[in-house]
Amino acid sequence: MKKIITLVAIAVLLIGCGKSKKEAQIQGKVEKEQISIVSKIPGKIVQLLVKEGDLVKKGDTLAILDLPEVDAKKQQAEGAVTSAKAQYNMAVKGATENQIKQLEAKKQGLKEQYEFAQKSIKRLSNMLKDSLVSQQTYDETFAKYQGAQAQYTAVQAELSEAKKGGRIEQQTMALGQQDRAVGALQEVETADKERYIIAPQDMSIETITLNLGELALPGYTLFNGYIADSVYFRFTVAENQLGKIKKGQEILVHIPYTKKDIKGIVTTVKQLGAYGNIATAYPDYEMQESLFEIKITPLNSKEAKDLITKTTVTISL
Repeated sequence: MKKIITLVAIAVLLIGCGKSKKEAQIQGKVEKEQISIVSKIPGKIVQLLVKEGDLVKKGDTLAILDLPEVDAKKQQAEGAVTSAKAQYNMAVKGATENQIKQLEAKKQGLKEQYEFAQKSIKRLSNMLKDSLVSQQTYDETFAKYQGAQAQYTAVQAELSEAKKGGRIEQQTMALGQQDRAVGALQEVETADKERYIIAPQDMSIETITLNLGELALPGYTLFNGYIADSVYFRFTVAENQLGKIKKGQEILVHIPYTKKDIKGIVTTVKQLGAYGNIATAYPDYEMQESLFEIKITPLNSKEAKDLITKTTVTISL
């Protein structure tokens, strides 16, 4: 009878030890940092350069969009820049060589008319003193003299302005128009670059949401994937287990499907905001207790780079 009682006691003790050991083992999941790539402007997909499962590098082109509206605006902007530059050059440099020659000829002709009128008025002035001409004849000749003088002065000013260029206000206005046209072109060129969907960093392509010919709207997710070398392990622990874990602690993580262990470090300990985020199967906790998410990052990322996302891992506390 005593032997039977002793065996039962030993069995209970072994069961209790096994249960404690089981309770000390916590399950979690392999996770990777996710990334989504969206389109900025609307356009149809004309080329898909990757497929699901591909590994891409930062700067790789994933897809190309057709942007007919941007193409039209680019042509308009280029024309506006050409016109604005020509207007500014004209304002700075003044008239063309042929226009200068025409004004020089006009100046010479008006100069001769002015000099002739000047001689005529001098002669008539002397004749008027001797009463050889009437006052009316003198006044008519003097009016012609003044007109010739005004035309000659005007053409001199016109020629000077043509050689020097426009007024500083005109040059400033032309420069402003040129800068505005260049800015509009740069804006269109920036939009034109958005036809190329570029990988923002090294990543794996997990999901492609659109096919060739489909319309990508602004803000619509085109690609989903995981950032390269971003593997971590996520566990859910109850409040009563926090005393066994602290940030910066090194913990051995067991990978059941590879039967290997990977050394990691606790990088994050934070309270779970929603029970839907629980990562550990059947967590042992009281209903009044808070749950916490534990993030463990592998010390050697190369050891974990080939792990399959969402597979089960365990730690022992």
